[in-house]
Amino acid sequence: MGSRTKTPRLPPRWFIRLVWSLHRGAYGALGGRIGLWRPRARRWGALRLTTTGRRTGRPRSVIIAYVEDGPRLVALAMNGWGAGEPAWWLNLQTHPDATVDLVGGRRPVRGRAATGEERSRLWARWREIDTNLDAYAALRPTGTAVVVLEPRPAD
Repeated sequence: MGSRTKTPRLPPRWFIRLVWSLHRGAYGALGGRIGLWRPRARRWGALRLTTTGRRTGRPRSVIIAYVEDGPRLVALAMNGWGAGEPAWWLNLQTHPDATVDLVGGRRPVRGRAATGEERSRLWARWREIDTNLDAYAALRPTGTAVVVLEPRPAD
C-alpha cells in the first residue's frame, strides 16, 4: 500500500479563532503555567512569541507552533491555513527583533524567512510531523513562509 494523504478538512474559521483565543487566555490567566510545551520527535512544540507591532510599535504576543533546528526555532507563517499572512509574521518583517517564551524561560530572537535549500529542508522537517502539510498549504492562496527565529544577544 502506498502512502495516501487525506483531503484536508479544516474546522470553520470562527472555531480556529476561538481556540486561539482560549489558548492565549488560559496561558495569561494561569500566569504561563500551562500552554507551552517542548517539541518531541514527531510533534511540534508551542512557544509564545512577542513582536513589536508594525503600526503601533507596541508589544504583540501570540502562541505559535515550532520545531527546533539546533539553537534556532522554526515556525510556519500559516494563519491557521487561512488566507493572508499572520500579523506576527508581518510584524517580524518590519521589526525582526522579538522575544520568545519557552518552557525553559525567555529568549531574545531575530526572525527571518528561510529561503532556498534551507526552506526545503525545514519544510521537509515539518512534513515529518504532518504528512498532509502540502495539502493544507495548498488551501492558501499564497505561499507559506518558513520562519527562522535565530538566537540573538539580550539587549
